[in-house]
Amino acid sequence: MTLLHFDCFSGASGDMILGALVDAGLPFKDLVHGLKSVSIDTYDLKCKTVMRGGLTATKVEVVVRDGFRSPIPLSRIQRIIASSQLPPGVKDRSREVFDRLARAEGAAHRVSPSDVQFHEIGVVDSIVDVMGTVLGCHLLGVERATASSVNLGSGVLDSAHGTLPVPGPAVAWLARGVPVYSAGPLRELTTPTGIALLSALVQEFGPLPLMRPTAVGYGAGTADPDGWPNVLRVFLGESIPAAFGDTEAVVQIETNLDDLNPQAYETVMDRVFAAGALDVTLTPVIMKHGRPGIVLAALAPREKAEAVAGVVLRETTTLGVRLQEMSRRVLPRRLESVRTRGGTVRVKVAETREGGIKAAPEYQDCKRIAEQSGRPVREVMEEAMQAFNRKGKRKK
Repeated sequence: MTLLHFDCFSGASGDMILGALVDAGLPFKDLVHGLKSVSIDTYDLKCKTVMRGGLTATKVEVVVRDGFRSPIPLSRIQRIIASSQLPPGVKDRSREVFDRLARAEGAAHRVSPSDVQFHEIGVVDSIVDVMGTVLGCHLLGVERATASSVNLGSGVLDSAHGTLPVPGPAVAWLARGVPVYSAGPLRELTTPTGIALLSALVQEFGPLPLMRPTAVGYGAGTADPDGWPNVLRVFLGESIPAAFGDTEAVVQIETNLDDLNPQAYETVMDRVFAAGALDVTLTPVIMKHGRPGIVLAALAPREKAEAVAGVVLRETTTLGVRLQEMSRRVLPRRLESVRTRGGTVRVKVAETREGGIKAAPEYQDCKRIAEQSGRPVREVMEEAMQAFNRKGKRKK
């Protein structure tokens, strides 16, 4: 499977994505030829090699000779896309990008997406960037796209609506659900077109996935701030099949404790789980000056990491936590229910690559039944597994 990974350490824009694709091997003449089927001929597409910081990159520039005579609505852009001779998949994805842009601009200005007006010159640039990017991915045979977290920039920007904070309202709306951060020079690093393209093309955001790169491309942004490589980097290559199971991004929240009353451990763990942690462990260690201590480590989904970290800071004596983004691989799993003498017990069932299964009764269910019946929890767990095994044999 051909994989394309966007490394957005300096954000993303339409021209940066186009430049990166060309730099990674997209034939520029094929891009120009393909875009000729779009009924806009008031621009020239230029390509050159430039330096951004210490990196050599490709700059693709849309030079607009004449824009539309007045702002145009989304419906006009959709007709332009539909009338082109590009492959159906390219047209569908391009329409999706402009739908996202219209919804973002509509949300920013409190109007319906159908009432959004795209500006005369800017819309030519956007149409070429969007359709060129989608066409470029098609020509390169990209089957899957991933991306890093996206650097939005910081500071303020000048717009037709006055001075606005970075990110602008449209970028902020489009960034919903995308992992983003702010670093580098005080300027806008990600444009509405850039984030709209990423959100439409990318299936997963996270670290560089397991792959065998065949090309690396650098696409230059227009700005060239001092001491900052304003480029978008892409990795193009072959996706390496992962081991059996699903890979998901998680954040590890960790801290050292040497002065917390051990009687508080249970409450702390319960509240960390309640905040959204996937797992919590306490590991005994020897700390500085030979003092015994505990390392509290919690795993949480990205969207729950701040809440989990907040609980650790609030409920323990620590003055800080360590946050590390990582990935974990989990087997396909499901819950099944079985009947025991004391009531229903849920059983966690995971499937292995070879077609086998791993099963374990839910401890809390067994504990509840043991407390109500006075039986050892071990017996309840054994009974639940026997019931599960009988259920599996009946299915056969």
